[in-house]
Amino acid sequence: MSVAFGTTTARFGGLCVGIAAALVVGVVPVAAQQAAMTFFVTSAGPGKGGDLGGLAGADRHCQSIAEAAGAGGKTWHAYLSTQAAGGKSAVNARDRIGKGPWQNAKGVVIAKDIAELHGTNNLTKQTALSEKGEVINGRGDTPNRHDILTGSQPDGTAFTGSEDRTCSNWTSSTKGAAMLGHADRTGLDDSAPAKSWNSSHPSRGPDGGCSQADLKTTGGDGLLYCFAVN
Repeated sequence: MSVAFGTTTARFGGLCVGIAAALVVGVVPVAAQQAAMTFFVTSAGPGKGGDLGGLAGADRHCQSIAEAAGAGGKTWHAYLSTQAAGGKSAVNARDRIGKGPWQNAKGVVIAKDIAELHGTNNLTKQTALSEKGEVINGRGDTPNRHDILTGSQPDGTAFTGSEDRTCSNWTSSTKGAAMLGHADRTGLDDSAPAKSWNSSHPSRGPDGGCSQADLKTTGGDGLLYCFAVN
């Protein structure tokens, strides 16, 4: 009996070791991919609508989320433009995200450089993943979260003129408007804006256009595109 018990114990122990090894093998590649990640859509926004604390606050949000996902060894910036105001020049989103290439949490390249990102890129609902490697809810999902804050024109440059497209340069959670992109490249029709990842339509709503509730009314949640600049 003692021999049989010992044999059973040994087999059970070996099984446990085998399972543990399999789990490690399964986890390590995922962690390695996320460490190599250079692009993601935030799984959550700061929660204050269009008030991100300016560009600096948005960048901190990207950096914090990247660190939590195991990709904090890079410098992360939010894909956001600002408009000329108060004697300060406009800032173009395309000028603050590095040179590429950029890949998601699964290792899929979404664009090799700035030109491709703003041309024929590989951004779809299946590739515009969160830092966790998860698909962001899009049109037809509940809730729809496909509206991403960008404040940008299709070529990644800032808007000119007096109309607010950046929620007062990302400091307002009441009045104003922010230009939004569709992470799933899907809208109400087949027009270019409806399919645009970075310049689909402005925010709007009863609170003034820039509150968290306003962003949710058109299918958003105050999410950001984050890019590793190095």
